[in-house]
Formats: sequence, C-alpha cells, structure tokens
Amino acid sequence: MVLEDSEYDSVFEAEVTEDNVETPFGTVHCSMTGISKENRPVILTFHDIGLNHKTCFDGFFSHEDMQEITRHFVVCHVNAPGQQECASTLPTGYTYPSMDQLSESLPIVLKHFNIKSVIGLAIGAGAYILARFALNHPDLVEGLVLINVNAQAEGWMDWAAHKFSGWAHAVPDMVISHLFGKEEIHNNHDLIATFRHHITTSINQTNLQQFVKSYNSRRHLDIERPSAGGTVNVKTLKCPALLVVGDSSPAVDAVVDCNSKMNPTKTTFLKMADCGGLPQVDQPAKLAEAFKYFIQGLGYMSSAGMTRLSRSRTASGNSVSSLDASRLRTRNRTHTGEGQRGRSHTDVSMESASNSSVEPALPATTHSTEVSC
Repeated sequence: MVLEDSEYDSVFEAEVTEDNVETPFGTVHCSMTGISKENRPVILTFHDIGLNHKTCFDGFFSHEDMQEITRHFVVCHVNAPGQQECASTLPTGYTYPSMDQLSESLPIVLKHFNIKSVIGLAIGAGAYILARFALNHPDLVEGLVLINVNAQAEGWMDWAAHKFSGWAHAVPDMVISHLFGKEEIHNNHDLIATFRHHITTSINQTNLQQFVKSYNSRRHLDIERPSAGGTVNVKTLKCPALLVVGDSSPAVDAVVDCNSKMNPTKTTFLKMADCGGLPQVDQPAKLAEAFKYFIQGLGYMSSAGMTRLSRSRTASGNSVSSLDASRLRTRNRTHTGEGQRGRSHTDVSMESASNSSVEPALPATTHSTEVSC
C-alpha cells in the first residue's frame, strides 16, 4: 500500500544510522536519517570543502521549515573521505580521489543503502560532485539543488596562488575566502569565527588539505546548453535543476556562468537577496521554501504548505519575483500503474521590475528562469 502525505505524518519517527561505505576510492562516511518510504527518492547531500555533513547541513535540516520535508523523505548525508568529525588521518600513501572519482563513489553508496533514486542537495565542491554524478548516472537522479556550483576548472592564477602560498598556513584562510564573500568576512565576525573554529577543530587538517587539492584540480564539467533545432546529443543534465547563490556570495559569477550552460527548459536560477556564501545558514527559511517548491515540481508533497516566501517578496536590481504559489504551476504527467506518482517540471512565471510579462519568443533566455527572493 502507498501512503498519502497525511498518512506519513502520523507514522513518522526519526531514525539516524551512521555507516562507513567502502569504495574503490576510499571509505565514505554516511549518515541516514528517517524511515525508508516506498516509491520515493532519497534526499542525498554533499558538503563543501572545509565542512562536513554536520557543519554544512545540520542547522538547515533542523530548521522548523524543513520539518515538513524531513517527515516525508529519507536523507542521506555523504562525507568525502576523511572529512567527518573525529576522522583519523588518512594512511600514508593513500591517493585522495579526484572529483570524478568521488562522483563515482555515489552509485556504490546508493547500492549499499538500497537507494533507487535521489534528489540531490549540495554546495560548492559537493555541488560539482553531484552534477558530475548526474551527468554520468542520469537514471539515478530525479532532481538537483546545486548551491554555489562552479562548472569550470580552477583558473591558473588561483592554482598558482594556492601552490606557492604554503598549505598548512593557507588552507583555513583559503576555505574561508571560498565559503564567504569579502563583505561577510569584514562585517560578520561572529559567523566567520564560528566557521573558522569548525574548519580548524572539526576537520582533520591533513585530510582537509587533500580534499582542497582534489577540488582545486577539478576539470571542466563540459556541459553545453541545448539550442532550439541544434544538436540533440549535447552533454547536459537530464534532470530538473535549481541553481542557488547568495547575492553577496563569492560564487555569483561561477553560478551565473553555469546557468548559461544549463538546459533552459529544466533549470531555475535562484539568486537570494541579503544572503552571503552559505544560503542554508543565512536564509534557511527561504531556501527551505524554494526546496519545497522544487520537490513539488517533481510531483511530490502536493499538499505542502507554501507561505513564508510569498510573504517576503523582495525586489532585485534586474527583476522582481517571488516563488509565489499563484505563479508556480506544476504540470503533472500522470503515470499508470500502482504506486506511481505524477511528475512535473516547475514553471515559474516571471515579471520584470515594471511588471511587464516575459517575452515568450526567447526560450534560450526565459526558460532558464531567474528568481530573486
């Protein structure tokens, strides 16, 4: 029997399972939260450099606005090798996996936990890893929420600066400048001090150096935006994607560039106002609301309440848009067969600052919807 959303509420009990999964590229520490639900994907998370699943996502998933989601979905948090709390130093001679190899560890994780498909939520390095995973295993990914994703390889100047600045001293500062914008670093001393403490005390520093080097050695994702009437077999994500970045994040340019390469019919770009480098920390309520809409667009949680974002509509310099329920229309394609659910794409209507409608004759620029909130 397939339970409806309201029935899940009455039987929900949180369960947390910690496990180490052996892969050809090293041991991956995972944390599973919730009770498996038939015919539903699992939410799969992956953290950024300098963080682990706890310092990156614990506060967000504990937020009151995320409880409606966690009642209905199992969450699988994945830690890169040696990045979990209290991790021992990786063995001498161990070759840290590349970003590509880390993405190839994920099918092994899914098989270990008997996970059939996932909705990905990741940030920074983790967003790159999940994007690569979705490119190589599209049948396992139903949707991706990618925060601060950078589809480009590291630039030569960045590589040279990291190469010659002295690893032991530079890594915490490098990670801080990767996670936070200059405005946050200069003005939000408490936040920076908190995360500097996390970086230097919660993460094994030798292991962290290896993860940072792996991320800085990443290659281009080489994704390409399909064009109308153009090449059909271009390399692009097959699943719906939500790209998220804070308006004062150091990753803004990288995310804008990535958005320009995405499939415009399946991508939404969310630029969050008054938000720094970690939206799940700065604006957890808004991110949770956007995540709910995204999940609804995939055909799940049809009865979820959507109120907070529609009350906090914010104008941006280029456009005025909120994820308003009256503007979000999901088109469910009903499947036959017991236990199967309708799927949909999220169609977010847009309006410009003058409230004029978006011209429908420009699919390459309008379908890849930009939302400011």
